[in-house]
Amino acid sequence: MYTPAHSYNSGATAYAKISTESGAMSASPHQLITMLFDGAKTAITMARHHMANQDIAAKGRAISKAINIVDNGLKASLDAEAGGMAGANLVADLSALYDYIAQRLMYANLRNDPALLDEADRLLDNISSAWREIDPHKPSDVPDTSAAPATARLSIGV
Repeated sequence: MYTPAHSYNSGATAYAKISTESGAMSASPHQLITMLFDGAKTAITMARHHMANQDIAAKGRAISKAINIVDNGLKASLDAEAGGMAGANLVADLSALYDYIAQRLMYANLRNDPALLDEADRLLDNISSAWREIDPHKPSDVPDTSAAPATARLSIGV
């Protein structure tokens, strides 16, 4: 049979999975990439935790998950044809950076090195923060003055 704690844990895990899947189903493409960044960060955090606790198997699973997100999620979502020549150059640079991050994660696993996890995490944070800045649904910091009276918009010369 099963213990009540096991049943609760399984139920909570199933609920979290359904919640994530529902969020992904209704997310915009931009939000999906943001979710990939968040998932990679969570996996790296878990790997760091398992590394500190010397749980080798769990550390390996967490790092494998992070590598999978980087390779099969973030890198696979790059579109070299978007944005013309400049876009192709950016995609090539990002692809190489994602390869480097995956390599750092692999070495972190092999060498049991938290500094390599930190490096991969910092690099992903930098890309993620830039990605979040270009969110098309993010409210603009520039106030909309189109609804203001003309006297308010042109009062500088008064």
